[in-house]
Amino acid sequence: MNLIRKQRPFFPFEVDDFLNLNRNLSSPSESNSFPAVNIKELEILFEIQLAAPGKTKEDFEIEIEDNVLSISSSLDDKEIDERYTRREFSYNSFKRTFSIPDIVNAEKIDANYSKGVLYISLPKLKESLPQPKKLIKIS
Repeated sequence: MNLIRKQRPFFPFEVDDFLNLNRNLSSPSESNSFPAVNIKELEILFEIQLAAPGKTKEDFEIEIEDNVLSISSSLDDKEIDERYTRREFSYNSFKRTFSIPDIVNAEKIDANYSKGVLYISLPKLKESLPQPKKLIKIS
């Protein structure tokens, strides 16, 4: 069973619970093996950017279960068997999890991998988008 360690929130609103790190901190080397993540909130969507150079789109598995988005990648056995004189590239297996806010339309989540970065778009529900100003005529 993995223990989930929740970081202190970075954002002062509903995005606070959006970033949850799922790290098994059993050894110091493991705690540094997770790819860096950026999360942007735009007017109509959230965007997760996960830095994973050297991977292909087939290396990732993205799942949603119980309002939790999981991104994982496993190490290929071929990479383990190769012999290196020196190895500084880190292509370790990882799993990152994120709580999805209620304002996200989980049916329309989309992902794409380009130039070493995995982009995941989480569109907001239409009801949660800012409504245009409405003028009320006085009778």
